Amino acid sequence: MWSSRLFWRLFLTYAALTVVAAIVFVVIFLRWQRDAVKSEVRQRMRDEAAVLLHVADPSWAASDAPLEELRATWQPKLEALGREVGTRLTLVLADGTVLADSAADARRLENHRDRPEIAEAAELGVGFSMRGSRSVGEPFEYCAVRVGSRESPRGFVRVALPWTPFESRLQATAQLVWITAAVVLVCTLGLAYWLAWRLVHPLETLTAAAQAIAAGDFVQKVSVTNRDEIGALAGAFNAMSRELSRRWEQLQASRRERDENSELMETVLGSMREGVVVIDAQQRILYANAAAGPLLDLPTIQAVGRSLFEVARHPRVQKVFEDVLAGRVPERVEYEVPRTSAIVALIASSLPGQPPAGAVLVLQNVTELRRLENLRREFVSNVSHELKTPLTTIQAYTETLLDGAIDDANHNREFLQRIDEQAERLHRLILDLLSLARIESAEDAFELSPVPIADAVRLCLEEHQAVASAKGISLVAQPSPEQVIVWGDDEGLRTVLDNLIDNAIKYTPSGGRVVVRWHIDGRRAVLEVEDTGIGIPQQHQSRIFERFFRVDKARSRELGGTGLGLSIVKHWVQVFGGSVEVRSELGRGSTFTLRLPAVSH
Repeated sequence: MWSSRLFWRLFLTYAALTVVAAIVFVVIFLRWQRDAVKSEVRQRMRDEAAVLLHVADPSWAASDAPLEELRATWQPKLEALGREVGTRLTLVLADGTVLADSAADARRLENHRDRPEIAEAAELGVGFSMRGSRSVGEPFEYCAVRVGSRESPRGFVRVALPWTPFESRLQATAQLVWITAAVVLVCTLGLAYWLAWRLVHPLETLTAAAQAIAAGDFVQKVSVTNRDEIGALAGAFNAMSRELSRRWEQLQASRRERDENSELMETVLGSMREGVVVIDAQQRILYANAAAGPLLDLPTIQAVGRSLFEVARHPRVQKVFEDVLAGRVPERVEYEVPRTSAIVALIASSLPGQPPAGAVLVLQNVTELRRLENLRREFVSNVSHELKTPLTTIQAYTETLLDGAIDDANHNREFLQRIDEQAERLHRLILDLLSLARIESAEDAFELSPVPIADAVRLCLEEHQAVASAKGISLVAQPSPEQVIVWGDDEGLRTVLDNLIDNAIKYTPSGGRVVVRWHIDGRRAVLEVEDTGIGIPQQHQSRIFERFFRVDKARSRELGGTGLGLSIVKHWVQVFGGSVEVRSELGRGSTFTLRLPAVSH
């Protein structure tokens, strides 16, 4: 309350108005009272002057007797009459000479012609004046009445009353009035204080409640007993507070739901492999998920709020964005990120609004898809070529036989033998394709189980021993001192070993050596197939696991290879959860190393 500027403004305004009104009232009242007393005194003096004129013989004003004789006659009479009525009486001749005075020796009084009341009476018939008496020494109220006409006055009768008693009475009245005014003023100020408090206190209560609401505490109820407009305001405020609290709870619930949806959306968008970018009509980025960074080659700094074409300059993206804002529906476009050589597919749609408020860009990395499409095309081309070669050979020899060579005893068996070789090659190619398709289509369907490496190596070496001996190649197994068991598929592991050992024998000259060794390295089993063959050039080592890739195509076909063996090896090793690598040097042989998950003992 004491710090309320409104309270002090109201109270001080009321107080100032009350004080000013009290002072004005007292001043006017005292002035009115003084005027009333003065009017009353003058009326009394006029009456006394009239009585004096009636009682006194007016012959004094027209007598030709000597002055001293007149004074001797009238001085005692005037003194006696003055004592009787309690008033100072003076007789003044027409020329201003004082004839007699009830309060002083007339002979000692100076000429009164210049006295204000005498001058006024000479002009108007009656004159008044208030001043200090030189002869008596105190203030008097004077009243002079002219004797005779204005043109020929014969003298003046003057009545004087001392003003001190009247002044004392006026001062006493003034003191009483001031005291009364002070008491009334104090009471009025107290009432003004109470009225100001009654007006301001509810407003302070409302203000405190409004500040609490502004601070976030919406459950507010003010208690105001006023039955006036302030009471109505308090009631409206309470209703507003309840409604605001209800709406705030609804807003909080909506915000929590929106935050949950936003977090869910953020999680969904953040986990997407596709990039999502939202751009407004001024080309500012409003949102970009993590996947959009590399797809648009956005900088690592915060991109939100910056212009898309400030942080990522792609002419095709800009063209798509302009088409969307222009109301055109762009087709799916693809572009290449220069720095990473990634191929990105872009689909754009406009945000609601007319014109559109912006656009949503959906980006997808199709680099691997395009690579796989190229591989598929290459695979189809290679398969077509690999199938076409034996089929063409079979068709050529068959036509030759049908054209009469079947009766040629010197060549018909050779032709049939070539047909048989190409049919066998075609059969192996089909089997490898089926095996590769089975591995790729059912990679998750294989149930891996513990497989001892030693048993698989022993069976493979037994199967290839005859071919190796025929070429003069020694097959050697260097087992680990401890038993090595891996997680895999028995048939798959034998297929891997069969391909590696078969290739080693094919590309190792007579007198060479093929070594199979294995051991444990931590949680991995390491299986190596080493040969002393012709080796693989360094520039081809990274591609030998691709389908139908051959370092020397002519020699590979001559040796009966399908070009799918090492690709099958790689796929089987991936099914086992392992890896394969090669080390090779031209003329010194090659070493294929497999790292497979080992079964812990």
